[in-house]
Amino acid sequence: MNADPAIDVRNVTFHYGQRRALNNVSFDVRTGEFFALVGPNGGGKTTLFRLLSTLVPLQQGEVEMLGFEARDHAGEIRARLGVVFQAPSVDQKLTVRENLHHQGHLYGLGGHELRQREEEMLAELGLSQRANELVEKLSGGLRRRVELAKGMLHRPQVLLLDEPSTGLDPGARNDLWAFLERLRQSDGITILLTTHLLDEAGRADRVAIIDEGALVALDTPDSLKATVGGDTITIETDDPRSLAADIKERFDLAGTVIGDSVRLERPDAHRWITELVEAFPGRIRAITLGKPTLEDVFIARTGHRFWADGAALDDSDARSTIVS
Repeated sequence: MNADPAIDVRNVTFHYGQRRALNNVSFDVRTGEFFALVGPNGGGKTTLFRLLSTLVPLQQGEVEMLGFEARDHAGEIRARLGVVFQAPSVDQKLTVRENLHHQGHLYGLGGHELRQREEEMLAELGLSQRANELVEKLSGGLRRRVELAKGMLHRPQVLLLDEPSTGLDPGARNDLWAFLERLRQSDGITILLTTHLLDEAGRADRVAIIDEGALVALDTPDSLKATVGGDTITIETDDPRSLAADIKERFDLAGTVIGDSVRLERPDAHRWITELVEAFPGRIRAITLGKPTLEDVFIARTGHRFWADGAALDDSDARSTIVS
């Protein structure tokens, strides 16, 4: 993997009127890297995606892609960039092949070169037998493949994917990831995707977690999980604040109150399950033990849950209380 970054984001801040969507965000994506940008809806990742795809101009800070400054060389970047948006961009009244054909014209492809590239992408994405079908007759997973074929048709050096698994079942999602990994291995392409699926982000080389417009974590998935500090115990209870205080008083264990649960991190967590249940009979509805996940990392860095559906929480539910 080349040491020079394919994407370099430096001190980017962005406002929508008085609302600050990004706050001094900086990170780089290495050439040939599989990079996941993770965050709940409203956290800032979509704004950042729009900036990287040159859809909106920079306000503060700098973005450099493939050696070109985005502020002054957006055209050069777009020619080398493949983008697959969350919202469908295929024309459902055209066939699969017709969608690719018109996309190729937008990038200056034509003649034998375009026909050859169309056949390559149709074969690579398992669409050859569906090439002459109208897109509106395809399943959601197949339509997503057409989106990918369009984004890859001109052989981009960087591929940006915004929530690429939206609407896909688990099997189609696995197929998507298998294709992206083959693509990276064969073409050395740099891939950045946004996602709110934490298990999906865990398959990337590195993960950047963004929340409320700020970058709160950046590292490999394993390194991020290692910062949690041990296995996690999650206790469901009717009165989490009271139980957390009592656990602190009795065992000197600091608990995090999140919703109707108390969360504990311990390197010897399995040893505490029986003690906690016996110490607080009738107060524990359920207790679970788990290895650290990226959601645990998110909770530790932000103090609130990462909701998979992107639903925002009000402050009374979302914010954690550390009993210390």
